[in-house]
Amino acid sequence: MTIVEFFDPSCEGCRAMYPYVKQIMAAYPDKVRLVLRYVLFHKGSEEAVRILETAREQGVYEPVLDAVMEAQPKWHDDPKVAAAWDAAESAGLDVEAARAGMNSPEIDGIIQQDAADVKAVGISGTPTFYVNGDTLSRLGPQELYDLVTSKVESLK
Repeated sequence: MTIVEFFDPSCEGCRAMYPYVKQIMAAYPDKVRLVLRYVLFHKGSEEAVRILETAREQGVYEPVLDAVMEAQPKWHDDPKVAAAWDAAESAGLDVEAARAGMNSPEIDGIIQQDAADVKAVGISGTPTFYVNGDTLSRLGPQELYDLVTSKVESLK
């Protein structure tokens, strides 16, 4: 089963939902996978996405994502995102290598593809969740948990 989250790393709502998404993933580790699709609505979001994708290339995506989200109040809507870089480094990101590779064609392609999909699907706010193709109609931790649980139960 798949949760697709249209996610802006600088979005306060995405940060608020992040711990609940992690709880759901922990509750169903072998049954649910999460796909984050990037939405760049806020200042600093694109650079934060580039930090995250260089972290993926370095094999430290999850700890860097955790650290960047925890530090988000310090860098949210800041085009320089210095605190995001600091958080990423503290979580194991090789910042020098990340800065050298953050404008790679691969990362550009991820950002361009996600932007095209955001437009095609008509995403106007974040976070937006789809669970096995069904839209989460009302945003909230319990609503997301209930939808995921019902989908997991229907697979039995």
